Amino acid sequence: MTSNRDDRPSTQTALKASIEVPGSPATAALTRWHLLTISLLVFGYSGYYFCRSDLSVVLPLLIRDLGQHGIPANVAQVRLGFIASAGVLAYALGKFVCGSLADLFGGRNNFLAGMAGAVFFTMLFALGGGFPIFTLAWMGNRLFQSAGWVGLVKVSSRWFSYSIYGTVMAVLSLSYLFGDAAAREIMALLLKAGVGWRGIFFTGAALLGLLLIANLVLLRETPQERGLPAPTTNPLNVYAAEKGKDSEQGSARSLGLGAILRPLLASKFFWMVCLLSLGTTLLRETFNLWTPTYFAEYVGLTNADAASNSALFPLFGGVSVLVAGFLSDRLGLNGRSLVLFGGLASGTVCLFLLAQVPGHGNPWIPVALVTLVGFLLMGPYSYLAGAMSMDFGGEKGSATAAGIIDGVGYLAGVLSGDTIARITVLYGWRNAFVALAVTCLLTAIVALVLAISQRREAQVRLKELGAVKG
Repeated sequence: MTSNRDDRPSTQTALKASIEVPGSPATAALTRWHLLTISLLVFGYSGYYFCRSDLSVVLPLLIRDLGQHGIPANVAQVRLGFIASAGVLAYALGKFVCGSLADLFGGRNNFLAGMAGAVFFTMLFALGGGFPIFTLAWMGNRLFQSAGWVGLVKVSSRWFSYSIYGTVMAVLSLSYLFGDAAAREIMALLLKAGVGWRGIFFTGAALLGLLLIANLVLLRETPQERGLPAPTTNPLNVYAAEKGKDSEQGSARSLGLGAILRPLLASKFFWMVCLLSLGTTLLRETFNLWTPTYFAEYVGLTNADAASNSALFPLFGGVSVLVAGFLSDRLGLNGRSLVLFGGLASGTVCLFLLAQVPGHGNPWIPVALVTLVGFLLMGPYSYLAGAMSMDFGGEKGSATAAGIIDGVGYLAGVLSGDTIARITVLYGWRNAFVALAVTCLLTAIVALVLAISQRREAQVRLKELGAVKG
């Protein structure tokens, strides 16, 4: 199974001629209900970051607060890094479970449950006074948040035709980039106003709670609930062979978990995308967590300025998502894989340059390099658990595909907390960036292999389609 969005510019006519039937709702027009659904998902998932970026933003304050209670800064940093890693582990394990739950019981339920759990555990963290409660609350928060993205993917696969997966997912991916940037900016303003770390947590919980109410009232699982026709899913997804046994528009619940998992796990391209997720998620999670601390401790910025400048990483990452989505539609058979390779190869250079930056020097050099890494990394990263997952899984298994891809990635993301904290404490920030650069280089090699393999496979499938059409 290839990631078939890559070959759509060359095969879309053939696909429609050979697979779609007259009168089928191939590319239903976008209505106000489609636009409302996109808006609810974008703002809803953006709101998750009020309860996710808060720990990263307040880490310098929390380390200082713990220091006032007799815990040395280095010890506090390692312990908080462990808590962050434990949270990422809970998030990764939750992805594997929640993806299948969304396919079996609906994406809307997942999306709302993730919000509710994040609100509860964020407030619990703020009420806590020591590492045991901090650890429990952060792990619970991340565990529930793992239901959010897979729920969003599932709802999207039911609302939109495969012909616009790339566009839709590029817009929806802005939620975790611009949403992250907006959350950090709001928190930076609160810090400048003198709000403490507990106030940051309570404010984030309140804002996400408001978005939970809006989605609870307005979000629907399928367009049929609004009186609209069902969209067409990618006819070359991994379940296409079962089309005769079970309608592509049928309920995933009737398949059972085993029938959802087997076609995905049998695809070599699916596992290559999982490998890409390992490297890119480690890089993304490291920057999301440690950028404010790096800017404050190593570069020498104030806490508020460090929080504000850390928002540039997801902000320019959002621009990257739009650019990458545009390019992947126009680069032919393996467009997304080529963009992945180009972004990761260029990001490797930037990471090696960051390893050469001296501490407390010109702050604009490290800020600019971190921002450039965000631009080069986040666009390609957005493909993996977005449009690629929907292409692999179609309407039946899109959430499961996204959950596995994301879950595998976040297993590596566990290293972003405890391991990076230990590297920076023992060996310094420069060596930490060398380790990240090597990770980025290895991931770029996987992307190159995927691009070559996908092109060969796509050419074979084109010949098969031509034979069927003839």
